[in-house]
Amino acid sequence: MNNQLIDVSVYLKDKERYNEGRPNIIMHTSSDNNALIKATANGLVCEAGEFVIDPWEPAELALITHAHADHARPGSKRYIATPDSVALLQRRLGDNINIQAVNYNESIKLGNTSVSFHPAGHVLGSAQIRVEQADDVWVFTGDFKRDFDPTCLPFELVQCDTLITEATFALPVYRWQSGREVAAEIAHWWNLNIDANRPSVLFCYSLGKAQRVLAELMHFTDRSVFLHGAVAPLTQIYRDEGVSMLPTQQLDLKEKRNYNAELIIAPPGAAGSTWMRRFKGASTGFCSGWMRVRGNRRRRGYDRGFVLSDHADWSALIQTITECGASRILTTHGQSETLVRYLRELGYDASELTTQFTGDDAEPDATHQQAATGSSGKDKS
Repeated sequence: MNNQLIDVSVYLKDKERYNEGRPNIIMHTSSDNNALIKATANGLVCEAGEFVIDPWEPAELALITHAHADHARPGSKRYIATPDSVALLQRRLGDNINIQAVNYNESIKLGNTSVSFHPAGHVLGSAQIRVEQADDVWVFTGDFKRDFDPTCLPFELVQCDTLITEATFALPVYRWQSGREVAAEIAHWWNLNIDANRPSVLFCYSLGKAQRVLAELMHFTDRSVFLHGAVAPLTQIYRDEGVSMLPTQQLDLKEKRNYNAELIIAPPGAAGSTWMRRFKGASTGFCSGWMRVRGNRRRRGYDRGFVLSDHADWSALIQTITECGASRILTTHGQSETLVRYLRELGYDASELTTQFTGDDAEPDATHQQAATGSSGKDKS
């Protein structure tokens, strides 16, 4: 597909198409006392199962969809996650956490509910969580995508009565090309910098995005890549789980060397820091779904923007909602308000849930989202 950047005016027109002239949608916690899963001050609570999904405060029992920081927080007494998430969660929350691994599609009894984890296609170990009580089935997608990703299991469609879905990129301007196509663009940029004898510093999220890039680049090169200290240990966990990627080595900050013609992968927080001083004359790039909107790359000061996201684009969101069989749709974070309006026009019972989820593309800061939306950067959900 054509991955040409979209001007911000087109982005805003998309919002106006669904929002202008319509009454405001009130964001809320789950007011339905009979709801199987409720959005509370502590997270998505299932009273019947006596657990909280991705809590942002300590809980007795936390079910974790994946290891990104806005979904996996420290302090809970017990954790349940998929086997592929365990090492990542221990890395981020501590080796001594009390964690139980549950295989994908394995049903377990929690309280008066049956619970199972299903592939979400977001990052290694990511899962949707299916909760059933009597004949009522709810699914929380967590963060998900339906595009092919060589570093994790593909998204699995799960039938349900109520779907709680993310809405990070819920506008029609957000449509992705394949990861391999984006990797080809990155490889071409790197080759140009090799010819110019310049370092290539690529900024992307440390967990998931970096490893996906390393895996997709195998189609175009076998060169070794240097990794920032925040990226290297997570990449090693992926290798330990059997994921094939380019050879890598962690940057040695004490080593004085020339990085010309090398590719260096780092988290966005390293951009503009003193850490960058060792890469003289570097060309910089940024991998994110937010790069789809024209102006984000320029405002952030990157030389190149690569449109690569581990979240569902507009088409995948609508496809999932249509195919899962749910009559009720609840949305969390991102462009929730716009998605809810659109779904109501289609006849769905749709509402927003108030949560503290942000979407991994917004971490560690959200200034690129501000540029796209003109907002204060606070999560609208």
